[in-house]
Amino acid sequence: MDNFYLIDLYDIYGSLLTEKQQQYFEDYYFDNLSLQEISENYNVSRNAIYNSLRETKEKLNIYETNLKIYEKNKKLKEIVTEIEDKRIKKQLEELI
Repeated sequence: MDNFYLIDLYDIYGSLLTEKQQQYFEDYYFDNLSLQEISENYNVSRNAIYNSLRETKEKLNIYETNLKIYEKNKKLKEIVTEIEDKRIKKQLEELI
């Protein structure tokens, strides 16, 4: 699974995750820390971090499968690029 896609899903659904899931995800994907570094920072096992990140990825995918916000935003962006009226185009871009 593409990291950019996961980060996009996190931007949409991240607030639905637990605080720990958010922290581990951000440390791993945004701060580029290794599993070992994260485990040392939070005084938990490397395996616990791995399992939490795996579960987080699964949750993000489940949210997208059910809600399809990422997919709908992507389609909206494609449609907006085809609009010629600059005023309407700008208003729509601000919404997405």
